[in-house]
Amino acid sequence: MTTSVARTGLLSQADIRAAGSQWHQAAFEDIEARLTDPGFPCVFSRNAFKKKLVKFIFVEDAEADGVRHLAEGLKEYVDLSRTWDGALDTAYPLVVAFSPDAVDADSVEDYHAFGWRVLQGLHEVDPAPWPAGVAEDPHSASWSMCFNGLPLFINMSSPAHQVRRSRNLGRHFVLVVNPRERFDTFAGDTPSGRKVRSNIRSRISRYDGTPHSAQLGSYGAGALEWAQYGLIEENAERADTCPFTFRKP
Repeated sequence: MTTSVARTGLLSQADIRAAGSQWHQAAFEDIEARLTDPGFPCVFSRNAFKKKLVKFIFVEDAEADGVRHLAEGLKEYVDLSRTWDGALDTAYPLVVAFSPDAVDADSVEDYHAFGWRVLQGLHEVDPAPWPAGVAEDPHSASWSMCFNGLPLFINMSSPAHQVRRSRNLGRHFVLVVNPRERFDTFAGDTPSGRKVRSNIRSRISRYDGTPHSAQLGSYGAGALEWAQYGLIEENAERADTCPFTFRKP
């Protein structure tokens, strides 16, 4: 049964508890410890985990087979997301966890570089056209990572984060994926959305023990999305550029 689960794309929390492999269980337990901590800043993720809504994909390697496995699971997640009813209590985030054998990284920067290689690989096997209205250049304020025709927000979390503790979900490199529209619905550039963001960022500052990252902003209000995917440890503006390259015909 463990082999069957390991080869499956999209998994529920119950699937992992029933038959996850050893490293799947370890990654799940680390994430569980964070998302059941009342101080963890992302109230949406905590709510989803409590309601057993979080979906998982486990990636054994970062070679072509691993990227294809991730792409198949992500396509399934996007297809499922298209049926969302718009309610907070039915919004399910996706956690993508990578085997320690898949990642050769020691620093935050190394993990981010790995994450962008994965996203580039997904882009290059993406079966759908890039959505109209989403910029192709990540240095545009209207860019967002897209897959299977859906704009996404992606959070890169790694064990190298010591300052940004809220971006450390345990011993494994993790991508936390949500459809872009869910952030726009609950935490967009509206009075209620700004209040939600302010609350979460205050919680981040308390949890991390340092002011929230200068990279955090609001989509549609001039902030660059790519810079928010992987946060640097320092309280400073980013000096680098996004490694993502648009390659669709």
